[in-house]
Amino acid sequence: MSNETETKTNRPTHAIWQVIDGTEKARWIRVGAGWANKDGKGLSLIFDSYPVVGRIVVREVSEQQPEAHGDQQ
Repeated sequence: MSNETETKTNRPTHAIWQVIDGTEKARWIRVGAGWANKDGKGLSLIFDSYPVVGRIVVREVSEQQPEAHGDQQ
């Protein structure tokens, strides 16, 4: 397996977001990453930080996904 292939397969398939609801817009802060399990029935998650307020959202990674969102849902 080449280094390029390894890098692509090791990239997370999901991003973990802390969502803090505000009065006008929710703040989305990326707090970790997830990888789909081989059997497709779950995710392995790694948190860079653990949010104590707000809610946690796990979303599939897209190539155009920014690092943080001001109003995504």
